[in-house]
Amino acid sequence: MNAESPLKGRKILVVDDEPDVLTTVAEILDMCDVDKASDFDTALGLINKNKYDAVVLDIMGVNGFELLKNAVLRGFPAVMLTAHAVTPEALKKSIELGAVSFMPKELMTELKDLLEDVVRGGGKRLWWLSSLQKTSPYFDRKFGSHWHEKDKFFKEFMAGLNKEGKPPRS
Repeated sequence: MNAESPLKGRKILVVDDEPDVLTTVAEILDMCDVDKASDFDTALGLINKNKYDAVVLDIMGVNGFELLKNAVLRGFPAVMLTAHAVTPEALKKSIELGAVSFMPKELMTELKDLLEDVVRGGGKRLWWLSSLQKTSPYFDRKFGSHWHEKDKFFKEFMAGLNKEGKPPRS
């Protein structure tokens, strides 16, 4: 018997300038109450007006890093979901600004599982370890093997996560 998703009934904001991405994410998260925004101003208004269990932000086209700052200020766990900004620099900036995860759109079908982890973990940054373990093969192909070991920032970040321990899996 399958347990009910911890996302059931959760309020999620999804921001992307591509209507098909908004539709797809809403379908993936059909057990949630999903608000959608396709531009910065609408998204910022929703962030400032509502309470969310998590926000999913594109980077390009909607000024996602500025939205990330605002979501973090409101205490909302934020996942960066991007296609064009899949770079070590964007990943680093997402971490620095307080995102709980960073997911390439190519892996969008795994968003439900990732958000379930985030909700189970209370939105803590501890979930970066689980997230990076899941996305590591993708990043290895995109950035080169052992990419995170070649950059001081990522080495220190990963070492800090490993000290916190691997997040529990249910």
